[in-house]
Amino acid sequence: MDEKVLDVHEKPAPARWIILSLQHMFAMFGATILVPQLVGLSPAIALLTSGIATIVFILVTRFQVPAYLGSSFAFIIPIQVATQTGGIGSAMIGSMFVALVYGIISLLIWKTGYNWIMKVLPPIVVAPVIIVIGLALSPTAISMASTIQVGDEKVYNLLHFSAALVTLAAAIICLMFFKGIISLMPILIGIIVGYIYSAFIGILDFTKVMEAKWFEFPEMLIPGVDYDFVITPTLLFLMVPIAIVTISEHIGHQLVLGRIVGRDYIKNPGLNRSLLGDGLGTLISGLVGGPPKTTYGENIGVLALTRVYSVYVILGAAVFAIAFSFLGKVMALIATIPTAVLGGVSILLFGIIASSGLRMLVDHKIDFGSQRNLVIASVILVIGIGGASIEFSDTFQIEGMALAAIIGVILNLVLPGRTNESLVDEKE
Repeated sequence: MDEKVLDVHEKPAPARWIILSLQHMFAMFGATILVPQLVGLSPAIALLTSGIATIVFILVTRFQVPAYLGSSFAFIIPIQVATQTGGIGSAMIGSMFVALVYGIISLLIWKTGYNWIMKVLPPIVVAPVIIVIGLALSPTAISMASTIQVGDEKVYNLLHFSAALVTLAAAIICLMFFKGIISLMPILIGIIVGYIYSAFIGILDFTKVMEAKWFEFPEMLIPGVDYDFVITPTLLFLMVPIAIVTISEHIGHQLVLGRIVGRDYIKNPGLNRSLLGDGLGTLISGLVGGPPKTTYGENIGVLALTRVYSVYVILGAAVFAIAFSFLGKVMALIATIPTAVLGGVSILLFGIIASSGLRMLVDHKIDFGSQRNLVIASVILVIGIGGASIEFSDTFQIEGMALAAIIGVILNLVLPGRTNESLVDEKE
């Protein structure tokens, strides 16, 4: 392991502190603002809640885990579906119940240990569900990249598609041919290059930027004020099962982060504390109208590259994110990003999500010569991507990736021949 520059509890000098924290903020910036753009939420509230959630996470984990919490991509489709059926308030309610699941799982791990959750969520279940998330989003990415809204219809537009392709090319070049911090920010770099190209071809509208105030309070969604707090079985089964994936993602990030900084975060401060911190961040976000949260691989990459593990640098990034959310001009500028540009980075990002599921299967050496593994993966993929649903009434429906995740867990538990394969290696 390379020698650390700053350990977890060390503080950098003020000037260096600012630079390092801004670096972390920009590493997560592109992905965090992309999620609200896709689901109809405010980018400002996404930034605000990511900063608050990160601070809460660090407090709950007793200043031991230098992790940043950003917007979760796993909930994009569930939020879109919930919004279509019950309004954006339904998505926020669902997010709060996801946070409740985190709290319950955290309590169970605290009382009984973490081995049981590893058996419920082995790679053969988690990896295909991650693949489903990426591939199920692919039509959205292509539609955003290549079409424009004309009346009630979406029409193919080559000019806009060229903006998407330029954006995609910039992100790929950033990822493949650059090293250092630049290689960790392909989404942000792609958006910037695509935005400049969009200005060149004349598809930008700066009216909102001119009208925006320099200082503007983020647009919040408060339960009981902006929407009625109505809970339905369909809402719960639409959002809550996705926690299967995000909890697995959380465990994976804690393992990788622990290896980088030379600590065992599964045991200290404990998976129960880190999950609780993640859940509380998601709960607070849902209460004010932000998307669900998750730890971010981009920021873990920055830690590995810089070898600066200071939790205070992460806190600084959270403070900067909160400050940026109140800059009305900046948020209005973000709102002018063409849909085609967002579609361009989405093509890469959603593909990477799906590919990360494939990578998990390879890394854990999943044997597809086993009929058991073949059955579980096949059923999850077809049900999830095909959009299968179970409908008992107008108010109770389970569909898509939520149904795929539930069935995957059930198949893993009931089919014979279960192995000890786990998200956590035995040596952990």
